[in-house]
Amino acid sequence: MTQPPPLRSKLQRAALLLLVAGIAGCETAAPATPRPEPGVLEATRNGPAGAPEGSCWGRTVSPAVIETVTEQVEVTPAKMNADGSIAKPPVYKTETRQEIVRARIDNWFETPCPDVLTPEFNSTLQRALQARGFYAGPITGEMDRATRLAVRRYQAKQGPNSEVLSLTTARALGLVAVPRQGG
Repeated sequence: MTQPPPLRSKLQRAALLLLVAGIAGCETAAPATPRPEPGVLEATRNGPAGAPEGSCWGRTVSPAVIETVTEQVEVTPAKMNADGSIAKPPVYKTETRQEIVRARIDNWFETPCPDVLTPEFNSTLQRALQARGFYAGPITGEMDRATRLAVRRYQAKQGPNSEVLSLTTARALGLVAVPRQGG
C-alpha cells in the first residue's frame, strides 16, 4: 500500500501551480493604457465649440482651485438671565466644506493638423528648436519625447505651456506660413 504524499509537499505543489498559472496569466494579459484626453498630449480635430471646420487644436487645463472652509455654526443660541448674564452658553458645531474658488478652465489653442506633422516637418522643427538652444537631441523627424519637451520649453514663456506645438509657435519658428493681412 502506498502512502499519500505528506501535506507539506501537496501544498508546495499547489502553490507552484498557482504561481505558474499566475505568471502565464500575466504574460497574456494586455496592460490597460488610459487614452489621453483629446488635445492635451497631441493635436485633435475636436476643438472648442465654434472652431472652424478642418482646424486642429491643443489644450492645456488649468485645474480648479478648491478651498476647504471650516467654520463654527451656532446650533443653539445662548440663554440669558434677566440681569444680562449668561444662563446657558450657546452651542456651536464645526462644519467643514469645500468651495470652488476658481473653476477648471480648458485653454484651447490652434495647432498644425496631424497630416502636416510629417517627418520632414518634425525634422525642420527639431532644427529650428536646436538653433535656438531648446533641443539638443538628434534630428530624427519624430515627434518624440525630447522634441515635445523642447516645444514645451520654447512655448513656456509666450504660451501655451504644452508639449503640443501651437500654430502661433510654428509660425514664429517659420514652419507655417503667416496669413496675409487683408487678402
